[in-house]
Amino acid sequence: MSFLTAEQVIAANKANVETLFGLTNKAFEGVEKLIELNLQVAKTALAESADTTKAALSVKDAQELFALQAALLQPAAEKAAAYSRHLYDIAAATNAEVGKVAEETAADAQKKFMAVVDTAVKNAPAGTENAVALVKSAVAAANNAYETVSKAAKQAAEVAEANFQAVTSTAVKAAKGSKRAA
Repeated sequence: MSFLTAEQVIAANKANVETLFGLTNKAFEGVEKLIELNLQVAKTALAESADTTKAALSVKDAQELFALQAALLQPAAEKAAAYSRHLYDIAAATNAEVGKVAEETAADAQKKFMAVVDTAVKNAPAGTENAVALVKSAVAAANNAYETVSKAAKQAAEVAEANFQAVTSTAVKAAKGSKRAA
């Protein structure tokens, strides 16, 4: 008894290759965004470094130097937080796109697998009802486990994003507080 024809296997392989190339393109898009961000940050940092060096060379006393240092602290913390946020956004967007493709692929594979199981059940010889029930139970348990893990992963991602937001906010507030103290 044959479940898959040669055409079905070829079509499945073609779909898998297309999915792989699609995911590869998404990964490269994420890398390109990271490179663009890092180039932008490097250019900005170089220009700001020149300005800061000029300002530092023009100070006349220690008090003016401390004031300059305090004035630079908060923007530096805010820029670091913004950079981290951009990195996180790029990673999260790329991950979301890959996750969407993975979910779609998993759902499609699950449908095809269930079709194979249904075909096997329909063609099962008499007297194998217990084995058929066991296979159906195992498939249902696997589906439930996948859904539970998927929900837990989404919840973990939401918690991680909330924690990231809180840490970023705290860092910026701390920098503002230290500027006021100076």
